[in-house]
Amino acid sequence: MKPIAKWVKKAKKGDGDAFILLVKQYEDVLFRAATRMLRDEQDVADVLQDTIMTAYEKIHTLKRNEYFNTWIYKILLNQCNRLLAKRNKVVSLDEHTLQGQDDGNFRAIELADALDGLAPDTKTVFTLYYIVGMNSREISEFLNEPEGTIKSRLSRGRNELRTTYFQNEGVLVNEKGS
Repeated sequence: MKPIAKWVKKAKKGDGDAFILLVKQYEDVLFRAATRMLRDEQDVADVLQDTIMTAYEKIHTLKRNEYFNTWIYKILLNQCNRLLAKRNKVVSLDEHTLQGQDDGNFRAIELADALDGLAPDTKTVFTLYYIVGMNSREISEFLNEPEGTIKSRLSRGRNELRTTYFQNEGVLVNEKGS
């Protein structure tokens, strides 16, 4: 049995230490995904806390222990979408974000702003693919959509970024062979 599945089994039996070990395995990628979607530190902290609490309370509902990572990402994604819908929030760069940025960081901010310009379903796929590190098949299963749709969104999003934002600067989005 893989260590993750073993920890999930223990966590399902009420072992809090096993649950903490599970969450620690994914905390960095959860943080990056939430930051990409929300970009407000307080919102990210709230969503991460809600995600961990929900996962702890509902871990007994996880059917296949080896899919803990996909399950907790889905909880995170739902929490982010719930918060965005509740606040009807438009994420944008403000002057505070731009203060103190050197040229290297400005390029990252420019890319983040470009990603915010993508359609929500495409941005979600980009976040899962490039930030979380899922492949197109995993995203397909995760979002319950055909893999061809996921590949199409990745391709369409890359093309949009190339033509709309970075046509004179080269491609900033690496293609991982979706």
